This record gives sequence, C-alpha cells and structure tokens, in this order.
Amino acid sequence: MERLRVCLSAVLAGVCIAIGGTAYLSVENKVAGALFFTVGLFTICVFGLHLFTGKVCYVFQNDGRYALDLVLIWLGNLAGTFLAAQLERWTRIGAPLAARAAELCQVKLADDLGSIFLLAVFCNIMIYIAVEGFARAPHDLGRYLALFLGVAGFILCGFEHCVANMYYFSLAGAWSGRTLLYLLVMTAGNAVGGVLFPLARRLGQRKGAAA
Repeated sequence: MERLRVCLSAVLAGVCIAIGGTAYLSVENKVAGALFFTVGLFTICVFGLHLFTGKVCYVFQNDGRYALDLVLIWLGNLAGTFLAAQLERWTRIGAPLAARAAELCQVKLADDLGSIFLLAVFCNIMIYIAVEGFARAPHDLGRYLALFLGVAGFILCGFEHCVANMYYFSLAGAWSGRTLLYLLVMTAGNAVGGVLFPLARRLGQRKGAAA
C-alpha cells in the first residue's frame, strides 16, 4: 500500500512538472517562463509529492528501501509527464507547444554526453538549494524566494532537469534509444549534483565534532 501511495504521488509530481513546462513553453519571454515554471515545484513542495530530483538529494540520509523507492519515483515521474504531454497533444495548444518542445529537444540531443552530465549536476545543486531553502528558511518570504530563485535560476542557466526533460521529450515525440541514453545521463548527473551539498555538509559536521 505504501509503494502504491509513493507511485501515485510520483505520477502527480510528474504532472505538476509538466504543467510547469507548459507554462515555460507558453510564453516568449525566457525570464517569465522560468518564473512560471516554478509552479510545478511549488505545488510539489506544498503538497509533499514525490519528485526524483528532490528526493535523490537525501538518499544517503535514509536506508536501502528509500533508494529502491527512488526508482519507483523516477518511473512515476516519467508516467506523469508522459500522460500530461499526450493529453496536451490532443488539445488546441498541443501543436504549437510540441513545436517549441521539439526545438528544445533538438538542442539537448545535439549536445555531447559530458556536457549533459555536468549541466545536470549543476541543475540539482540548485534544486537542493531550492528544496532545502523551502524546508529550512525561518520566514515564509525566504522559503518562497529560495524555491522560485533556485528553479528559475537553473532554467535561465540552461541546466538539465531529467523530469522536465521527460515532459519535453514526450511532448515533442522525440523518444528513441538516443533519447533514453541522454535521459539516463541527465538522471545520473542530477543524482550526483543532488548529493554533493548534503555530503559536504555531513563531512563538515564530522570534522567540526572531531575538532
């Protein structure tokens, strides 16, 4: 029953990211699009949904079952983004959004894998800052600024978010063996970026205690 709850939560999180991606693709101004994309992570944080890029940051603070749940969360995020993208393709906004997504995907899939990996690492450093800031900031304004600036920042920088890209690939109809490979590299980069700050903080705390 618990695994089913996690799976459903992950699907909903994927839908939320897809909605954020829709907002991003719907406006011409890149800064406005980056800010409105944040509606996805904002909803996920407020309702406690399961998003891979947020949850992976805490993998070393939990047990093996948590790590296994990350696989389920990744698949649920994929299902949610794919479902939302297919439903949008049946609407009047589907064609223009798919065309913009296709342009975005072409740039991503023309990049080399080393670049994709590093851009994904940087992305989840910012996601960790956003999620941790939302959880720990003592005042509401600080919590929301951490969330919005962290997410908008990674988009404006051109960093790679595996779940957002699940949506763009699905909307553009760009799935292939190459696409899957790129998505897995993005996922690995997000995982590495997500754990860098937590591991560094833990190491710093241990050295401080030893001193």
